[in-house]
Amino acid sequence: MLDEKKIKLMTRMASYEANQGKEDLAVSAYYRKDYTSLHTLFSFFWGTLGYVCLIGLLVLGSFDFLMEHLTMGMFFTLGTIAVLGYFVIIVIYVVAANRFYNKKHIEARKRIKKFNYNITRLLKIYEKENR
Repeated sequence: MLDEKKIKLMTRMASYEANQGKEDLAVSAYYRKDYTSLHTLFSFFWGTLGYVCLIGLLVLGSFDFLMEHLTMGMFFTLGTIAVLGYFVIIVIYVVAANRFYNKKHIEARKRIKKFNYNITRLLKIYEKENR
């Protein structure tokens, strides 16, 4: 005999596994601090690479102007602005990435706990049927 409650539960669990379950299982395989630290570190490297590319494009785009008007004072001023801009941007980017990945791990763990609870409920339904 088909149990409507069991079918709904199994459908909900299968839908979760097909959509978010794979990613949530990968995320929850790490401790929260490890997951957050690893992804924050990757964000730091990608943010640094992006900033270097941006500065490179700006230098290439204004190369003619820089060659005509560049003095030692202007060179040091632009270098200081570039370094300070890097530190400001990277700090903001790393803090945002840290919060984002921390929140992502917490939410994934909540969904995994709910999934595990549903597995327990399903097992109890099967135990009742077998009695």
